[in-house]
Amino acid sequence: MQSHRQKKKTWLLNIIFAFVCVGLLIFLLEAPDETTSFLPQDEIHAPFHLIKSKKEAETTCLDCHGPSGDAPLQEGHPPKYRCLFCHKRI
Repeated sequence: MQSHRQKKKTWLLNIIFAFVCVGLLIFLLEAPDETTSFLPQDEIHAPFHLIKSKKEAETTCLDCHGPSGDAPLQEGHPPKYRCLFCHKRI
């Protein structure tokens, strides 16, 4: 049988755990909506939707979106080697 002191400690740990869980839930519910655009559904990007591996699909992104491409990325864009990490395929 647990001592009175051990029961108090167990209750205290359970209460702390409950507060941490509630805090985590509130934090996750207050997270902002996803604002990153999806990979476009057009004929230029159609082949990328068919490739199974994200890394394989990302190998040619910089052909168009690199500094000398037709659609260069804006200044300050996050790392350019993981395009499909943010721009999800539909």
